[in-house]
Amino acid sequence: MMTRALLCSMCIAMFFIAGCAYKPGAGGANSDYSTESEYTTGVWAGRISLQIQSEPAQAFFAGFELKGRPDIGELRLISPIGSILGIMRWSPAEATLEQAGTVRRFATTEELLINVIGASLPISALFDWLDGKTTPAFGWQADLSQHGSGRITAQRLNPAPLADLRIVLDK
Repeated sequence: MMTRALLCSMCIAMFFIAGCAYKPGAGGANSDYSTESEYTTGVWAGRISLQIQSEPAQAFFAGFELKGRPDIGELRLISPIGSILGIMRWSPAEATLEQAGTVRRFATTEELLINVIGASLPISALFDWLDGKTTPAFGWQADLSQHGSGRITAQRLNPAPLADLRIVLDK
């Protein structure tokens, strides 16, 4: 059985080889999620990394474009050469992952995140952190001291495994 890290590396390599050009703002197969009126709170872009101290250790790095709010939104993960690695969309009804022309459906955003990155993230707190608001999240410790320069870090201390989240926002 392939490890998640090996599978992720293979997917990234496949996208590098395929060279699928990414055009910012391009709609996906589920463009009904992406009507601007639904995303009234925020739009962010930058780079994200998540390192999970599991056995084996896992690491995830990508560019991103996030729009929406905790209850409805879209997250595009982008390779260094600009190809779309995947598009996550969520609403109160469902969460989906669009990747390489296929769509996988999940009951909740948390289930989607656990399946894609191997860890749960505090979505509501994350949106607040992006806005510069210090919002506590169970088991997580966020550092917003560099938010003014577009940097956010957070650590999950509880429950195991430990995780480090780093976000660098585009100016």
